Amino acid sequence: MPLPQPVPDLISLDLLRSVADLGSIRQAAARHLISQPAASMRLRALERTFGIDLLERSSSGARLTDAGVAVSQWVEPVLESMEALLAGVGALRGTGRPPLALAASLTVAEYLVPRWLQRVRAERPGFAVSLRMGNSEQVAEMVRRREVELGFTEGSTAAGGLAEAVVGRDELVIVVAGTHPWAKRRRPLDAATLAATPLVLREPGSGTREVLARALASFGLEPVPLVELGSTTAIKGAVEAGVGPAALSALTVADDLRSGRLVAVGVSGLDLTRAMRAIWRSDRRLSPAARALLAAAGGKPAGTGREREAARAGEPSAS
Repeated sequence: MPLPQPVPDLISLDLLRSVADLGSIRQAAARHLISQPAASMRLRALERTFGIDLLERSSSGARLTDAGVAVSQWVEPVLESMEALLAGVGALRGTGRPPLALAASLTVAEYLVPRWLQRVRAERPGFAVSLRMGNSEQVAEMVRRREVELGFTEGSTAAGGLAEAVVGRDELVIVVAGTHPWAKRRRPLDAATLAATPLVLREPGSGTREVLARALASFGLEPVPLVELGSTTAIKGAVEAGVGPAALSALTVADDLRSGRLVAVGVSGLDLTRAMRAIWRSDRRLSPAARALLAAAGGKPAGTGREREAARAGEPSAS
């Protein structure tokens, strides 16, 4: 569904956040390297866009109204998402220096890599990566073939000459459209019911599908594909359209559950948790740049002394 018009200007939203942080338009203007009159004009334009007063102005200055306080709080996740988007696009585009060669499964690439890059770049502004995406099986193959130095996957442990570090955990959620009979279900699903129901599934080789298959296999069952799709976005669209239920990462459906576009269905007796793993070839030492990203992801430390200095400079390794 398209965004309703008019859409507020992101720079003005960022300026409002600065007013909330610093307590005055003058200080917010200084942070954004613009004049106070220019800041005031932007904020008045934002008020016209929203149709509400965000600031109370007086001869002694300006302060946020109650509505302004509320909007400044709602603005925070919007701006954080934009920062993550810009970090992710920057990863795909790279910079002028040779980047760290990185691959990640789709869920990790979309929802976690931008966050990790923000952490690294806060200390190392010149840090750059070249990011490739695929399912977990494809990522592991890229690492084995030395196409990338570091990979991030979901699901089972690494094998075939790969070292690994767990960087986080996730859980699959069974989701349906609000019109699906399961949306009103009060009792949790059991393994037999889930296995007997055709599902909207990721393609073979994806970490998401592997986790679901492993959970059902513990009962001697396997998932039945209704349709196989190559991305989480496509699966969410199919589920919302009423095609059928799906098992998706809790990371990927949080906003959809909050908005009511999708409904979570309880499941009993099935272990749908999974580990997020960093993987690399066990026969090589990670470069400082790879160690820095691994540390930001929650894996091993970035190193000390000269290694930290090289990572700060964004030094890649030869893949």
